This record gives sequence, C-alpha cells and structure tokens, in this order.
Amino acid sequence: MTSTKIEYSAHSRGYHKSIVVENKSVSVTNGRDAAPVKSNIDDAKWNKIVDAFSKVNLESLSTLKAPTDKRTYDGAAIGNLKIIQNQKTYETPGFDNGFPPKEIEKLVNLLVDFAKE
Repeated sequence: MTSTKIEYSAHSRGYHKSIVVENKSVSVTNGRDAAPVKSNIDDAKWNKIVDAFSKVNLESLSTLKAPTDKRTYDGAAIGNLKIIQNQKTYETPGFDNGFPPKEIEKLVNLLVDFAKE
C-alpha cells in the first residue's frame, strides 16, 4: 500500500467532503473552500483499511452499480471512490453518499469514519 492513494469524495450543490488516505495518514476536507485536516492513522485502523482494500477488485471498480438512486433527484450527495496505484487510476461511477456498492462498502465506511472523528 506504499504506492497507493485512496480518495473518497461526496458532493452536491451545498455539500462537499473529501477524504484522502495515503501512507498511514488521512486528510479530511469539509467544504469547498475549507483547508484539509491531516492526521496519522493508528496501526489498528490501518490494518482494517489494508484488509478491506485487499478485497477490492480494482479492475471492476468502473463497472460497479449503485444500489440506490437518490442522487438523481438531490436526495443524496454523489459519492465517488478513486484509487491510484502504481500511477494507474481506478474510479467508480457516482453512487449515493452513505449507500456505496456492496463490493466497496467496508472500505468506504472505514474512510467515512475519519470524517466523523
């Protein structure tokens, strides 16, 4: 995971959140003009992220189907997961923030937890 960067973002007209995990550190941005808040990730949480990440099929990210469609009528912010590994980018189509596809649910929920802390 030393050459891996994981980015989760959620946005709508009045909402913006960005969470970036890289090299045992996390950067959380709440708001379009807000400064990112950086912190280190403890070993226990890092191991959970590594475990969840190991179960993600990077090649299939672009074909994942969103389980809900609330984002289509402003019922939810649009969520997106992007993974950059070895200078290659893998990205999901948009999905409802809070309702990620099952294949990435555990990883996304671990990332979103950082924004709650």
